[in-house]
Amino acid sequence: MAAAFERPTFCCCRKVVTGSSKSEERSRPRGPPCPVDIASSSNFQHFELRHLHLELEVNFVRRQIEAVEVLDLVSLEPATRSLVLDSHQSLLIRSVSAKCSCNSAHNSWPLIHRLDPFTDYGSSLVITLPAAIKAHTNFQIIIKYTTADGPAIWWLDPELTSGNSKPFLFTHGHSVCNRSFFPCFDTPAVKSTYSATVMVPPGIKVLMSATQSTFDEQENIYRFQMEYPVPAYLLALVAGDLISADIGPRSRVWAEPCLLKMATAKLNGTVERWLSAAENLFGPYMWERYDVVFLPPSFPIVAMENPCLTFIISCILESDEFLIIDVIHEIAHSWFGNAVTNATWEEMWLSEGLATYAQRRITTETYGVNPSSLMNLFTYEKGFCFVYYLSQLCGDTKCFDSFLRAYVEKFKFTSVVAGDLLEFFLGFFPELREKCVDNKKGLEFERWLNASGPPLLEPDLSQGSSLIKPVETLYQLWSSETLDGNHITDIDISKWKTFQIVHLLDKLLDRSPMPPEVMMKLSKSYSALLNSMNAEIRIRWLQIVVRNNYLPDFYKVRRFLENHTSRMYTGPLYEDLCAGTMKAIAMETFYLTQNRLHVNLRRAIQQIFAHSANPAAVMTLLEDKPSDTTTPISLRNVNVYA
Repeated sequence: MAAAFERPTFCCCRKVVTGSSKSEERSRPRGPPCPVDIASSSNFQHFELRHLHLELEVNFVRRQIEAVEVLDLVSLEPATRSLVLDSHQSLLIRSVSAKCSCNSAHNSWPLIHRLDPFTDYGSSLVITLPAAIKAHTNFQIIIKYTTADGPAIWWLDPELTSGNSKPFLFTHGHSVCNRSFFPCFDTPAVKSTYSATVMVPPGIKVLMSATQSTFDEQENIYRFQMEYPVPAYLLALVAGDLISADIGPRSRVWAEPCLLKMATAKLNGTVERWLSAAENLFGPYMWERYDVVFLPPSFPIVAMENPCLTFIISCILESDEFLIIDVIHEIAHSWFGNAVTNATWEEMWLSEGLATYAQRRITTETYGVNPSSLMNLFTYEKGFCFVYYLSQLCGDTKCFDSFLRAYVEKFKFTSVVAGDLLEFFLGFFPELREKCVDNKKGLEFERWLNASGPPLLEPDLSQGSSLIKPVETLYQLWSSETLDGNHITDIDISKWKTFQIVHLLDKLLDRSPMPPEVMMKLSKSYSALLNSMNAEIRIRWLQIVVRNNYLPDFYKVRRFLENHTSRMYTGPLYEDLCAGTMKAIAMETFYLTQNRLHVNLRRAIQQIFAHSANPAAVMTLLEDKPSDTTTPISLRNVNVYA
């Protein structure tokens, strides 16, 4: 998962599995005690959520969802007289009631409720419970409400889709957005099964992150069931002009009709290969199906690992290499993040670090070389470095694979904190506990988790040296005081992989602004070639153009912004334009294209314009981009956004 305006990356979040039944899995112990989650206003520690049901009626004209939510709960504390749910100021709560079979009678009550402020990304829905509901009693809470313009729900006019034919809707719950979709315990510490019925206009296809789905053609109602417990942020819905094609025995690709042929050609047969490799490493895939849906360019991140149904931005189809790494990363989340989940967002590295390690194991097993080691994101990479260090402690990659299999088998369908992983690790390798590896000087586990700065130990990347070495050589040639034109032209980057070119451009971007003669030579050498490549490459080249004020190529910047409506491509360019001397070009381009941008992106760009009047504020915006490994933050850095 990745926040707005990040450079496109892999995302954004393993065991001997026995064949237990779904009912047995649902009745498994709920894992370690619930930790404190500062991103949730709810009193989730006082209740057990057994099931969540949604009845949704989607109105594209009014951009609203009329909803009924039913929560099956058990009160765990005898003195709890109120239920507090995470909600959002954009939700219109119409009524709240309760049902309970108390004293051999079926009772129902209308309930008093209020909405209290919490943060800028949510509110507290406080519900007064009747005295008849005792501890350890099953009861239901029924909430009738209407959604409005909340951060989880994205409405797209037909012009903002790839096919320009029908309206489109998708939801995005990570990390604390789904409280604006439905009132809930919006914390990864709480998991439950869910079901939903969704009514939409004729001609609109609905998909959800669920294990089962049916469609009643007469009533035009879709019904969904998620049979395994998941946290609130992984409940996702998409509705639009979508068709599908099978790409494997348990996988299907969904896309708008104009994109389906390309999407199918890119993924046909390969997803099953990746799933099988993951199973060989980490145990059986437990979610039954693995489908992929390609979303319009307004999707705010690269990809999202919703169970059974990965959401991925359609722009990524331009780059085969990024598509491969992104999908493999989301597959890895099926084990790490979805099955075993970080209990709080400050422990997000448990999902992303382990998923990145698993992604690279899968990639290495299927392709031999792991090109993703050229890329870097702090939560992903520092977490990966710690996981890699643990794998080195046990001395054998296959042994560590076995540990991960056992870890997922023990903790699947629960939420964990770092202590759970590390205690299980030391129990699995008792010889390491005897050696006190958790307190090894300079590499203490607590220091890994809480110290700021770069990783305490970096992995061996020699496997990718054949890819990295020519990049470093060419970068050094461009960085020298005297340019050696002959040696530069001897290196033909047209034969390079996308990751190599991206790595070179990122290094040149970090070095910008460069001397004018260097920028002129760069443009003469590469501009025409890069202009014919995918958007992952072009966005970086155009950022170099902007940061170096290279006017001869500015028409390409304008053309790129006119043709791309994705925030991950447009946002960085607008930030760079406004941080320099080209705000007028940015504003002119924006006013020409704003009607084709999603309202959330329009607001974000307008905010960039507003902040650009203050150079310090612009630098703050720029510094919100992904951090490199020298950024002084720890693994346990709370990371929530709405």
